[in-house]
Amino acid sequence: MKKILKRTVVSLKPYLRWAIVGATLFFLASTIRNNWQEVVNLRLVSSGWVRLAIAFGITLVAHLWSGWVWGWILKEFKQSVGILWSIRVYLITNIAKYLPGNVWHFYGRMKAARSAGIPSSIALLSVLMEPLLMAAAALCVALFSLPQANIGLQFIIFLSILVGFHPRIFNPVLNYLARLKAKKKQEIETSLYSQRWLKRYPILPFLGELGFIAFRCGGFLVAMSALRPLQSQEIPALVSAFCLAWLLGLVIPGVPGGIGVFEATAIALLKTNFSPGIIISVVALYRLISTFAEAVGAGLAWLYKPTFKTFP
Repeated sequence: MKKILKRTVVSLKPYLRWAIVGATLFFLASTIRNNWQEVVNLRLVSSGWVRLAIAFGITLVAHLWSGWVWGWILKEFKQSVGILWSIRVYLITNIAKYLPGNVWHFYGRMKAARSAGIPSSIALLSVLMEPLLMAAAALCVALFSLPQANIGLQFIIFLSILVGFHPRIFNPVLNYLARLKAKKKQEIETSLYSQRWLKRYPILPFLGELGFIAFRCGGFLVAMSALRPLQSQEIPALVSAFCLAWLLGLVIPGVPGGIGVFEATAIALLKTNFSPGIIISVVALYRLISTFAEAVGAGLAWLYKPTFKTFP
């Protein structure tokens, strides 16, 4: 019975992915069709272009920061890596997340890490750990930004997230995910994944991912301020919705770069508190800003030829 269920799930997985994409595109098309006139009538505020440039700069810094944090993750596995190396590899490979499958940026980092002498098992675990920490950071920021939320419930969920990253719990999770990946790729012996990879709580990488989410939220808020002035009481709802939308775009498998999922979620969460035209415009603008920042980061990293040793 379990084998039949497993085969059924595997056979339906590609269709589920396309169903999610189709439903997302239908929702976006319907929302744009109903509000297109408001969108085309929108204009930037007087300093709008300057604010968009600032949003681009903040978003580019977010990607640079994320590359640095990936280096911290490798150091948690006792791998000494250079800051410039981890940032450069991260930026060059990050643009590959827009390819079909949404896994090629991870593959690129693993390949670069192996070329630099990092064991295959460590390279795999580092790219598994990074999105888990990102997701936890986004969830924490979203929870504590929710307006009129239950403080006690927020604290309980936050504690649960922190406990989940304790080595005694997180190591088995990494081992399980590594075994799944090893079976698919058939590149790494699954017997390697039975040890305690993390010896301590990964507090520094987790704080680093919180910083990454803060930068991304900042870029989104500045982009929105280019369309209309923001009131201080509006910011918590915007931050919470952005984090939840970005989180769904991260965790839903097979959607390149979370395209469509992020936009549809942000619109659905914010349309009751903000003008639909404003929300449609800002998510489209921020998608362009974010993608352009990733492309510029990848281009600069590719052009940069280090003259000194930055590899492990």
